[in-house]
Amino acid sequence: MILHKERKALSRQSGKRESMTVITLSRMKKNKTAMAGLIILTFIVLVAIFSPFITPYNYTETDLLHTFGLPSLSHPFGTDELGRDILSRMIIGSRASLSIGFVSMAGACVFGIVMGSICGYFGGKVDTVIMRFMDILQALPPLILAIAICAALGPGLNNCILAITISNIPSFVRMTRASVLNIRRMEYLEAATAINCSTYRIIVKHILPNALSPLIVQLTMGVATSIISASAMSFIGLGVQPPNPEWGAMLSAGRSYIRNYPHMVTFSGVTIMITVLSLNMLGDGLRDALDPKLKN
Repeated sequence: MILHKERKALSRQSGKRESMTVITLSRMKKNKTAMAGLIILTFIVLVAIFSPFITPYNYTETDLLHTFGLPSLSHPFGTDELGRDILSRMIIGSRASLSIGFVSMAGACVFGIVMGSICGYFGGKVDTVIMRFMDILQALPPLILAIAICAALGPGLNNCILAITISNIPSFVRMTRASVLNIRRMEYLEAATAINCSTYRIIVKHILPNALSPLIVQLTMGVATSIISASAMSFIGLGVQPPNPEWGAMLSAGRSYIRNYPHMVTFSGVTIMITVLSLNMLGDGLRDALDPKLKN
């Protein structure tokens, strides 16, 4: 009898979550800007996933007889100083740029949710120690902190991801902590405590699902910031190392020839701009769709 009641309660709870998902998607569909951002981002992600199969040339193949080639039918984005096809390198480079953006923000979000939940729910000395450490990390801007960490660890893709992850943890910790502190005052948590629910169940089943809306928006916006940070770090030589392509590294390689061969930096710069713009458009749409004050 008890198991049957629990199953019915779980089914009602899952149905409620599904309805909220449907409501969010319906609101997103009404936002043309958000849908445009989602379509553009989906296309870029698919290009990155299938990049080894759609590149017209080998991204490491050099052709010294056709260096600094202008855009043409055979090379739509032209060639670089070594005769390598820029389009192929940009397609392959999308994997590194997007990987840094998504992986670093996913790591920062996970650590931020865990530590923010602990701070907001337990409080006391644990809260004080963790938040003072977050204050130390936030003493520097995230990009400057990421550059300092990567300079200490050494250049490379993995170190770049780690540096950007650490630099973005404080923002997620503070946002999660603020949401948990607000939710702790709700009556349903008092009811859960009164029926002797475990601390783990209260945090995972009751607090976090109601605190995820601002975190989802922060995650989407943070991916765009991380891609810019990764490009900036590669531009100064701390990110992805040659001969591996990455959008920021391609900008750095072409800056010496920008006056005579602007195509070497134009296409990579425009790609970064379009990717970040699509993420911001999607983030704005998610913020509006997840806003509890809005109604259908």
